[in-house]
Amino acid sequence: MSEFNAPGILPCQSIEALIAGGAIASATPWEPDQVQPASLDLRLAGKAWRVRASFLPRHGTVRQRIAEVAMHELDLTKGAVLERGCVYIAELQERVKLPKGVSARANPKSSTGRVDVFVRVITDFGDAFDDVDEGYEGPLFMEIAPQTFSVLVRSGTRLNQLRLKAGIPARLRTESVGVDLTGDIAGFRGRRHAGVVDLDHEDGHDPKDFWEPLVPRNGQLLLDPGEFYILASKQAVEIPVMEAAEMTPIDPSVGEFRVHYAGFFDPGFGTDEAHGKGSKGVLEVRSHETPFILEDGQTVARLVYEPLTERPTRLYGDLGSHYQRQGLKLSKHFRVWEP
Repeated sequence: MSEFNAPGILPCQSIEALIAGGAIASATPWEPDQVQPASLDLRLAGKAWRVRASFLPRHGTVRQRIAEVAMHELDLTKGAVLERGCVYIAELQERVKLPKGVSARANPKSSTGRVDVFVRVITDFGDAFDDVDEGYEGPLFMEIAPQTFSVLVRSGTRLNQLRLKAGIPARLRTESVGVDLTGDIAGFRGRRHAGVVDLDHEDGHDPKDFWEPLVPRNGQLLLDPGEFYILASKQAVEIPVMEAAEMTPIDPSVGEFRVHYAGFFDPGFGTDEAHGKGSKGVLEVRSHETPFILEDGQTVARLVYEPLTERPTRLYGDLGSHYQRQGLKLSKHFRVWEP
């Protein structure tokens, strides 16, 4: 960690330096917008496997475990539908050779969480999902488990992102995130028997075929067990340019439900400097086994802020974003909701 002054999240220029030095490699040429202000988008490669169950390899390679649990192989170069309720393992185009002092953590992209697709990175001999240990050298794989909608993916589809860390960054602060149930439409609930969502087709789906709007009653919303909801935060979210944040996905202390997916917030999200003042956080929520009444302003998640090692050379939204200045908003795959 000698090249970094202090522990922290690596900004885009440090990620690009790791790529230039061979610590992060790709089977195909890099795409111009793949490196975000403090994260790296990962891309599906050519193959995926339907598997009987999720797993952690621990004592072997991912490919060795796939050979034991695979049901059939899918060719992603031609595009493939991943069925809801099934589990898949896909190879990624990127591989890493992390230097001493640098580790990584993966998280779903915003658009992935908003269509209820559960994704996690797996490494050879790994004993934890989404964590890439300091010094790890090898391929990256992704577990994909669509929950509400079946999805169409292909080689190059980006479902998650990798955040690189120098040392162990300090937790600067933790903020509670409340839910906003004041609008005429407070959120959306996923339709159980909808069609296929093409994850590379932006603005290409009629939202009414996939979602039903929710009208709050007396500032309350009843969450049904097992259903998937899109809601918005009560407060605006602002990520200072020298910080990054992660939304913690599970917190039993806040109620009998969970914000379903962790999420990365890049530096500049919601800031005036990046022309995003007033941006809300969008929440993917699922109730547990019992119905739960959610009230306006109730805490549903926590945001954990961590420092960057240095100021990023670009901020969230500089390369274009569907979610800067957002309020309650479905993923980029859907056209704007028209009442």
